Amino acid sequence: MTVVLPIVLPLEKLVEVQAALVGYPREGLLVLMLWAFIEETFKFAAAYVAALHWKVFDEPLDAVVYMITAALGFAALENALFLASPISDGQVFQTIITGDLRFVGATLLHTLSSATVGLVIAYAFKKGAKARRKAAIIGVILAVALHTVFNFFILAKGGSATFFVFLTLWLGVVALLLFIERVKRPVYKYN
Repeated sequence: MTVVLPIVLPLEKLVEVQAALVGYPREGLLVLMLWAFIEETFKFAAAYVAALHWKVFDEPLDAVVYMITAALGFAALENALFLASPISDGQVFQTIITGDLRFVGATLLHTLSSATVGLVIAYAFKKGAKARRKAAIIGVILAVALHTVFNFFILAKGGSATFFVFLTLWLGVVALLLFIERVKRPVYKYN
């Protein structure tokens, strides 16, 4: 899943450059939404190419597992790239702080947003390929919205919103776990 990051980063940079050319701020909602769209679409594409369109995708929960796998691979490489700069500058303390915040924030966000896509697909699993395609689109839209809101509060609002954002992420993870348990139940009805 880390293979998509080298594609995503130049696309995000292109969005940033084009926005700057027209005078749109880097922290503007449109830029943040486009960044989120690029990341969520490519994470889904990676999971789709790797597993979601193969016969190994034979249980509803598989969609969640494959999407989380894509998210963790993406977040791991993204975090490593963010840590490379302070490490190369010899800023050990800055590296530790950045690493902690990236792990708690970005890794949770990527996991939650991708798992949301997988969860929506899981709920449509037994309804056929057309329903799963619609579910995938809805899931990506939800993931983009979640990612955009996260980026807005972290980048545009700064440190003052950090506690609220992290609390919301953890509440989202708890809700996600509850929904996953519902999918895992043997009595769960797909129709």
